[in-house]
Amino acid sequence: MGTILRDMRHVQWHELRHAQGSASQIPGMLSRIAWGDSESAEDALSDLGQWIGALAVFDATVAAVPFLWELAAMDTVKDRAGVLGLLGTILAHGHAHHPEWTRGAHLAVLAGLPTAERLAGDGDPAVSAAAGELLTALGGHTCGTCPPH
Repeated sequence: MGTILRDMRHVQWHELRHAQGSASQIPGMLSRIAWGDSESAEDALSDLGQWIGALAVFDATVAAVPFLWELAAMDTVKDRAGVLGLLGTILAHGHAHHPEWTRGAHLAVLAGLPTAERLAGDGDPAVSAAAGELLTALGGHTCGTCPPH
């Protein structure tokens, strides 16, 4: 593994959960998004979205968000706009029984504000538009579990 996603090995993924169970498959999904062909990356991003953000957030979501920000910032990633969309989805969802997961996931997305600001000026119109939408969501984010920002 190169410099992108190198810190994934420090996460105890098998101890974390996502919507379908053990999060041990998440590093593989993130790697497919980083290095896979367009179809493989799209499939991985879709699966990952269902696992960590579409219905609720999980402790695996909290761990995955910094890697999603890495992927969004890398020009070689095939669907950076989709990655930014997933970050927006995560920001819009929570977990009713685990407010600490909600807070952790939202704060991890909010921590990427400088990256979103930079990507809003990206030369790829899809990335620029997705970053703009995410910036709007970041600026307007309020929820009962997050501290005011």
